[in-house]
Amino acid sequence: MSTDIISFVVVLGILIFVHEFGHFIVAKLVGVGVEKFSLGFGPRLVGKKIGMTEYLISAIPLGGYLKMVGESPNAETLEEEKEISFSEKSVGQRMLIVAAGPVFNLVLAILIFFVFFSTSGVPVLLPEIGTIQEGRPAEKAGLQPNDLIASINGAPVESWEDMADLIKESEGAPLGLEVHRENEIVYLDILPEIAPSQNLFGEEINRYVVGVTPSGRVMVKDLNLFQAFGESLFRTWEISRLTFLSIAKMIQGKVSAKTIGGPIMIAQMAGQQAKAGAASLIFF
Repeated sequence: MSTDIISFVVVLGILIFVHEFGHFIVAKLVGVGVEKFSLGFGPRLVGKKIGMTEYLISAIPLGGYLKMVGESPNAETLEEEKEISFSEKSVGQRMLIVAAGPVFNLVLAILIFFVFFSTSGVPVLLPEIGTIQEGRPAEKAGLQPNDLIASINGAPVESWEDMADLIKESEGAPLGLEVHRENEIVYLDILPEIAPSQNLFGEEINRYVVGVTPSGRVMVKDLNLFQAFGESLFRTWEISRLTFLSIAKMIQGKVSAKTIGGPIMIAQMAGQQAKAGAASLIFF
């Protein structure tokens, strides 16, 4: 439980602090006065005033906050503060300040992914067969556990995701497989069948399958700096897309809010990923 709490505090703290730091930087750039910028919440531990801004370290390590001049719509702005008041800035400038928080979070995600991918490579789930379901196309075609799928209809297969995509795109058409089995290469023909399944959000769908599960063997693929940057952009985009899609489906009533989870679930998951290692926590 202590690992869950510590991991939750660290993850949430970093995200909130970077978010507020984005607001802070852009507010300064467009000339908005910042009265306070704090690392953490709650009672003040230490602080130093530089110019008009008081920089603080506070007792509760859950991110941070800033207080801008004129940020409250009901507060009166002194005549001498109008030039540096948030409420007196143009709509465009205020939008930039508001947008800076989430933009900085996205930049942080890209940076973390880039450092990880450029130093550790990207983990790839190999297209290696684990189990074969009885009576399904894979068994009928003669696939065996530990078979490695090298290509489908001449298209190279480097990952389990590649294989799944090609089966999905086949729409039930026959597929020619090149299979590496121990010390030999085997060529097999397989006919995918449609079967009921569930998507990432638990919705009932139909998809083409062959009746196999992965062995779980993972290979680490080394990336150069350009590849690492591209992979970082792709992963950040995918996570952002899924987040917005989840929210949209929740609003539409297609996904329960329980599926998304609350702070307790997030804390538990953060702890589990921390125990699994730094890589798992980064992807979380």
